[in-house]
Amino acid sequence: MENQNEVIYAVRENNQSHYDKRLILNIVKEVERGLPRKEAVRVYGIGKASLDNWMRVYGSINYHENIKRKSYTALQKRSVVRAIEQGRLSIKEAKIAHNIKTEKIIRSWIAQFKAEKVEICIEKPSVLAKDKKSKKDLEKEALQQALKEAELKIKALNTLIDLAEDQLKIDIRKKSGAKQS
Repeated sequence: MENQNEVIYAVRENNQSHYDKRLILNIVKEVERGLPRKEAVRVYGIGKASLDNWMRVYGSINYHENIKRKSYTALQKRSVVRAIEQGRLSIKEAKIAHNIKTEKIIRSWIAQFKAEKVEICIEKPSVLAKDKKSKKDLEKEALQQALKEAELKIKALNTLIDLAEDQLKIDIRKKSGAKQS
């Protein structure tokens, strides 16, 4: 005798047609109960991106609270890196103090900010040195000085924007892929 409680889902006509909503909700419930996502993708023949989207849209509040990844602002990342560089915290201590999942994440932040770091040394050329240098050398120095000042200004503005975004909780920077009006 056949199970009468078995639900029959609508069949997709092609790859562009939508899945039956009842099937989607059933898959989401199974994943919430502990079915690994890879297994759900394999069993149901769905795409990983589709499942990720369904979990985001149809997942329960409890599921979202337990699975949600922690994201850090650029300001938070910089403060962690600065604390490590100044010797106030070790990488291990920063991981524990800021509830960061792995030390690898912190190391990637350190590498990111080292690449970004621009050391700016401002030297005042002496009057005698100016007389000895050619016009091209003076122009080159002036351009290098202007470049250093511009880089410093950009870094200061980026820090200011990061602070404003963090403290005021508004997005200031234009997001990539945004539609133009």
